[in-house]
Amino acid sequence: MAGGHHGDHHNVTYEGLSLHKASSWHVNAAKGFGGLMWFWIFYRFYHDYDTFLFGHAPHFEHELHEEAHGHVEKGQAAAHH
Repeated sequence: MAGGHHGDHHNVTYEGLSLHKASSWHVNAAKGFGGLMWFWIFYRFYHDYDTFLFGHAPHFEHELHEEAHGHVEKGQAAAHH
């Protein structure tokens, strides 16, 4: 009997591998975790949109400004030249 078990209409068998229909709690858990994932992505984007769009430039601009005006510390001077 290659088609699976009797009365089992929700299974799909392909080359000997039977895939069973997911139970309702698996489907609901997957939808819940998927919703949580998208909530977290949009939450982080809302709070960090400038970093996503422009990168970390404001953090590094201060350092570049200091280097341009010769305010590099002695230990860092040798590493930059």
